[in-house]
Amino acid sequence: MNAFALFRSLNRDQRNTFLASFLGWTLDAFDFFLVSFVSLRIASEFKVGLPAVVLTTSLTLAMRPLGALIFGILADRFGRRTPLMVDIVLYSVLELFTAFSPNYAIFLVLRVLFGVAMGGEWGIGSALTMETIPARARGLVSGLLQVGYPSGFLLASVAVYLFYDRLGWRYMFVLGAVPAMLVYFIRRGVDESPAWKELRVV
Repeated sequence: MNAFALFRSLNRDQRNTFLASFLGWTLDAFDFFLVSFVSLRIASEFKVGLPAVVLTTSLTLAMRPLGALIFGILADRFGRRTPLMVDIVLYSVLELFTAFSPNYAIFLVLRVLFGVAMGGEWGIGSALTMETIPARARGLVSGLLQVGYPSGFLLASVAVYLFYDRLGWRYMFVLGAVPAMLVYFIRRGVDESPAWKELRVV
């Protein structure tokens, strides 16, 4: 069975779960790369050196393991679906708050907190997907999920190209709050992990 036929063999719930996880990872990466694209303007507005803005990117990455740990524990306790929705809302709100940062100190704190949320999304989303789809499709789907990260980079670069000069860096982060809408899709179209529900019964 070729890759296309294998993906087509997934049922609606399985495809919805993959799509939710893929978009969550994509939009997560969208925000992360925005900072890289507009770092010079941020440094200029907050009157700090470029290394100070680059530091926020490093701290975002450094906080990802903590987010993975926290949300991993929550996912084992409360299921994959609800913590994933909480995580997406969290990083969307932090993204929106970033757009209204009054100074560098607040911007730094928001980027650190975003790192926690960023770390939570991948682990829960991938676990939910891998536990939902059939074993025969896991290799293909895990590879497709990884495409979400460069897709986020591409979306961020297109957004900056189309809107940055007209709207400024703050509105780029307002666009990054769009992932919150994904929660509605997850709530309506994505079921809880069958593997997690089976463990709860046992």
